[in-house]
Amino acid sequence: MPSALESPEAGEEDLLHYEEMEDNAVSPLDLSELLKEGTKESHDRAENTQFVKDFLKGRIKKELFKLATVALYFTYSALEEEMDHNKDNPVFAPLYFPVELHRREALAKDLKYFYGEDWKEKIQCSEATQQYVDRIHHVGQHEPELLVAHTYTRYMGDLSGGQVLKKVAQRALKLPSTEEGIQFYVFDNISNAQQFKQLYRARMNALDLDKNTKERIVEEANKAFRFNMQVFDELDKIGRSLAEEAQDGGLPVHDGKGDIRKCPYYADKLGTAGPGCPFHAAVGLARQPLVQLVLAACMAVAAGAAAWYIL
Repeated sequence: MPSALESPEAGEEDLLHYEEMEDNAVSPLDLSELLKEGTKESHDRAENTQFVKDFLKGRIKKELFKLATVALYFTYSALEEEMDHNKDNPVFAPLYFPVELHRREALAKDLKYFYGEDWKEKIQCSEATQQYVDRIHHVGQHEPELLVAHTYTRYMGDLSGGQVLKKVAQRALKLPSTEEGIQFYVFDNISNAQQFKQLYRARMNALDLDKNTKERIVEEANKAFRFNMQVFDELDKIGRSLAEEAQDGGLPVHDGKGDIRKCPYYADKLGTAGPGCPFHAAVGLARQPLVQLVLAACMAVAAGAAAWYIL
């Protein structure tokens, strides 16, 4: 049984105390380092899937975001069910942080926001997600030591890049500032994500695992990335079939660069006009009927002059 200091439900003071005691020296043979290096290529491929690239640029349709949330709900339901089953198993117990990490309830809140009270009757597990879910259940029931690979891939990602996706989704989908619809990305019981990730890696490195088992965990983590990429590809195909959604009455999608509030065209829509972004200001002006008429006349004159010069 873990000590009070190492208890999976240790409080914030215990976590900080643990970090103060931790030796910052990391060995290349530590599981955390093996996973970091062994999944680097898979991580890069996942980040470069079309779905993720579009998401990061704010090109995410609401219907597609809802389907992604559904996929996450089924994935985390399976993952956390197997985590609960193995909470006392020494090959996984030190990584059991239900209060800090579990996402199922947060995802249920998001689905209720998007689909309504009867959300459970409106969702279903997709083919790619079901394959991912089946693998998680197999691992949890037959090879629990490999469960580490799935929790590492999901939760460490949620606490890192997931926080970027949270801001992108909130802005692109115009979700409430109260964080409704993106509860999945909110970890209320983790006050310092960086310190928690350090603690989690230290716990991983302290697991009593032989070299072969560590290699199998790295291999499983790469499988987890592949399952995620299959879900991304599935969502991308669905996204291409969805009708383009109107962006606030024709408002062009912001490219994600700079502060959207500094662009007069966007600011006018948002009611926060300010200096900067002359390009979008010009685009907004050019959409006025009278201006378009003048521009057309100018183009006709310019074309006539060019023709005359060539002749």
